[in-house]
Amino acid sequence: MTPFGARETSIPGLFVVDMKEIGDDRGVVREFYRRSDFGNSLPTLGPWVQVNLTETRQGAIRGLHGEQTNKFVGVVAGGALGVYLDARPTSPTYGKVETLALHQGVGVLVTTGICNGFQAVASGTTQHLYCFDQEWQPGMAGTSVNPLDRDLAIRWPIVIDPSDRTLLSEKDAALPCFSELGLEAETRL
Repeated sequence: MTPFGARETSIPGLFVVDMKEIGDDRGVVREFYRRSDFGNSLPTLGPWVQVNLTETRQGAIRGLHGEQTNKFVGVVAGGALGVYLDARPTSPTYGKVETLALHQGVGVLVTTGICNGFQAVASGTTQHLYCFDQEWQPGMAGTSVNPLDRDLAIRWPIVIDPSDRTLLSEKDAALPCFSELGLEAETRL
């Protein structure tokens, strides 16, 4: 058995969660979310009101998106490099980037104002689950940043052609660089 555990990263409000896992000869049962474990170890959030599952081909990037909602994310199949950018102007770590290897059994709690993105690195497709404490709406408030912003110096494991829409959406490719945001700017998602 692997017990539940949670630890804050170098960005305040960004937590890595090790999910409780029990295995036997048949396979594994993994607790993606248990309210009592979260409530004892993490900031009070929720409830989760929307859950999305993406299937993303190897090499493709999603993000960097910072909707005005708290999220709990994790890989349920495959593997990814998770990338998180502190876009909260009043944060002591404003502009800091954190990268985390994502695989089954590890989740990330992303609080409001931290941009979230990932690159699928496993062969085939990666399934990435998102739990939101607010329903996503087109045009909702938040900050989004171009995931290929050179100033952020993100080392994406798989090099991509920014014009290849199978690897980077037109919407994400058109996002502003972090330095273009200004301290008070928001981009609509």
